[in-house]
Amino acid sequence: MNKEQFDKVKNGKGFIAALDQSGGSTPKALSDYGVTEDQYNSEDEMFKLVHDMRTRIVSSPSFSSDKIIGAILFEQTMDREVEGKHTGDYLADKGVVPFLKVDKGLAEEQNGVQLMKPIPDLDKLLSRASDHKIFGTKMRSNILEFNKTGIDQVVQQQFEIGKQIISAGLVPIIEPEVNINADNKAEIESYLASAILAELNKLNDDELVMLKLTIPTKANQYQELIAHPNVIRVVALSGGYSREHANEVLKQNKDLIASFSRALINDLNVNQSDEEFDKILADTIDSIYDLSLIHI
Repeated sequence: MNKEQFDKVKNGKGFIAALDQSGGSTPKALSDYGVTEDQYNSEDEMFKLVHDMRTRIVSSPSFSSDKIIGAILFEQTMDREVEGKHTGDYLADKGVVPFLKVDKGLAEEQNGVQLMKPIPDLDKLLSRASDHKIFGTKMRSNILEFNKTGIDQVVQQQFEIGKQIISAGLVPIIEPEVNINADNKAEIESYLASAILAELNKLNDDELVMLKLTIPTKANQYQELIAHPNVIRVVALSGGYSREHANEVLKQNKDLIASFSRALINDLNVNQSDEEFDKILADTIDSIYDLSLIHI
């Protein structure tokens, strides 16, 4: 584990940018950015266009280590280059800690949740990630209903794969997302916190994780997790909330920092001039960064 990156993630001020839209969510991300589906004819062309968008974001002067702790990348992004360097290396050299999304999407819903699909060749992917200065990983499950069996399955799967990632020398971001429109969302989050705590208590002292969680309905629901010695940091996903609403509810939660994707890029457009693009991105980054200082 890189000590400088660890210290940045553990103690740094700012937030983690989520730039990890993958195959299923890429068309929507491009559409929101002003690129329509008739502008590309293949998956390769689609991924090139989304990489162009991400390159524009990470190479912007406003995307700096002063306000951004880290960035989560999709595998295709890690393998591509920004200004002549692999993206992970580019970010690390810029002082932004790179993470890699490793999950392969969600399985069909069962017991009110969607588990992760199998992740073939994970060890090989983790080895490649280490070669490109990747500090940690991220993997997402989805919780749709208050079903204890399903929630337990989500948490157990996350920690089982998390231990494999730890063994490879990386830090897993465990992300059991709670759907923002779920009935009984507060009850789900209370039970989820208990299930995560139980798994954390089974870890050895040197087995460290991060958590990425939906902003809770009950303020400070996750304080016990944030304070746990095996947790480096807990970050919040925007979950489809607008940036304004996500910021408003996030500031009610002490020591919970942002890891936003849609809320970060919602106002950006391919047709904006570089000056306009950089100003909008800077304003967005400033608003999320300022919020992260309010409640820490």
